[in-house]
Amino acid sequence: MRKYVFLFVSITFLLFSCKNNENYSFENNIIPKPLNLEINDGFVEFGNKVFLVLNDDSQDALRLKNYISDYLSPCNISIVSEEQKGGVNLVLTLIEAQSKEGYHLTIEDNKIEISSLTYNGLFLGFQTLRQLLPPELEAGNAPELIRLPHIKIYDEPRFKYRGMHLDVCRHFFTVEEVKSYVDLLVMHKFNVFHWHLTDDQGWRIEIKAYPELTRVGSQRSGTLIKKNWGEYDDIPYGGYYTQDEIKEVVKYAEDRFITVIPEIEMPGHALAGLTAYPELGCTGGPYEVSKTWGVFDDVFCAGNEKVFEFLEAVIDEVIELFPNSPYIHIGGDECPKTMWKTCPKCQLRMKEEGLADEHELQSYFVQRMEKYINAKGKQIIGWDEILEGGLAPNATVMSWRGEEGGIAAAKSGHNAIMTPGGYCYFDHYQSEDTDSEPFAIGGFTNCEKIYGWNPIPDSLNNDEAKHILGVQANVWTEYILDLPHVQYMVLPRMATLSEVAWSKQRDAEYSTFKKRLQTMFVRYKNAGYNYAKHEVE
Repeated sequence: MRKYVFLFVSITFLLFSCKNNENYSFENNIIPKPLNLEINDGFVEFGNKVFLVLNDDSQDALRLKNYISDYLSPCNISIVSEEQKGGVNLVLTLIEAQSKEGYHLTIEDNKIEISSLTYNGLFLGFQTLRQLLPPELEAGNAPELIRLPHIKIYDEPRFKYRGMHLDVCRHFFTVEEVKSYVDLLVMHKFNVFHWHLTDDQGWRIEIKAYPELTRVGSQRSGTLIKKNWGEYDDIPYGGYYTQDEIKEVVKYAEDRFITVIPEIEMPGHALAGLTAYPELGCTGGPYEVSKTWGVFDDVFCAGNEKVFEFLEAVIDEVIELFPNSPYIHIGGDECPKTMWKTCPKCQLRMKEEGLADEHELQSYFVQRMEKYINAKGKQIIGWDEILEGGLAPNATVMSWRGEEGGIAAAKSGHNAIMTPGGYCYFDHYQSEDTDSEPFAIGGFTNCEKIYGWNPIPDSLNNDEAKHILGVQANVWTEYILDLPHVQYMVLPRMATLSEVAWSKQRDAEYSTFKKRLQTMFVRYKNAGYNYAKHEVE
């Protein structure tokens, strides 16, 4: 007898089928929800022996072998070129298919098979299998007997861009902490890590052509005490990544099929860079790496040729460090025009270029940098302020001030990534009872609100909607000082957004998703993650 059912019915069936077997419990409701799932009669049972069948030594195949071998090491895994007896065979197969990230997962007889067009798809299929396996594996342990249902899954993502951002400028995180953050992306089927590396409060990436950026620009003399504006501690704060450390993180992510997109802020949010090289500002300084948060009038001088020489040299090194990223994120947000209005060099630039106002001057700045970056084989992404004064020809807009920027970009034929603050700012509170929460910057964004969001606005027609590449959540760290706090702010909101980003057929009611979410908490607990308990039943 076969059952073709929706996922939550399938899980109920399995729970009743397995409730008397203490060695197996299907407590791993799959998030994000697969496109198609079929439960068949029967089970695969295996003890402490797994054969990984993959006869390929390409780079992507080796990445996949290494990841799976590490995760399943408690199960006594062996890599073989053909199926074996005496254990369960985990067979990875490349097939002809349309979707690069789509996969088939089949469990039957004594075999688990994952097939896809790409190794990326195989990797994502394994993340689904991971949720079917006992949660003890998240802690590096395995039960004596593992029992999996006969099951068939076909799945593919709704959006090709599924991103998570991390600000390391306001507060710094070590290489190992950043890797741990990448692990969270992997668990939830995100595929882009947006690394915010420069800002007013610190320059965090080594640029060999300009050593003062990290010697001076990575350090600040103190930090704002919560929200008491004007009151600071006197504790020097700093940190940066060497180029070797950047390469280490990029490799770690790419070995897990995650693309790392670097962000180098321009023309605003530039105080750290200006403190290191004051001649790049309109006044020549002196400047100070900011001890507080906010928007500051001192920005890169748009009329100074040395600024473009500087930024082009920076971009050259950044491109070498992130060779597989199709994008360079240039920021472009919150750039006051105050200094430009009184700067002789900026006013001369406007006259020479026939620019009507300072907004067009910012557009000139962005388009000039885009042209340079395009010539290097990369595209730019910018926050939605890059729309002001005229959008650069090939730019992708990251819409954060609501959805309007993404709508405007899509209607004009430009690609957009939706990351509106009301749904995707994970530095907001998760509860309206803020007294019971870790201190946050403000706002209120809980899982239910995220789950009810449709990233494609109704105002877009079908052709325009194709320009919405996907979604991203942002983690700004003004008040997030350490990794456990980062984990608390993203979990379980990351699981919720993963379903929004991936699943083409979400549950109609949040309450149904919430029930499935409970099993993720078991995985978080076994993995040692610090997660918010608001949605625990």
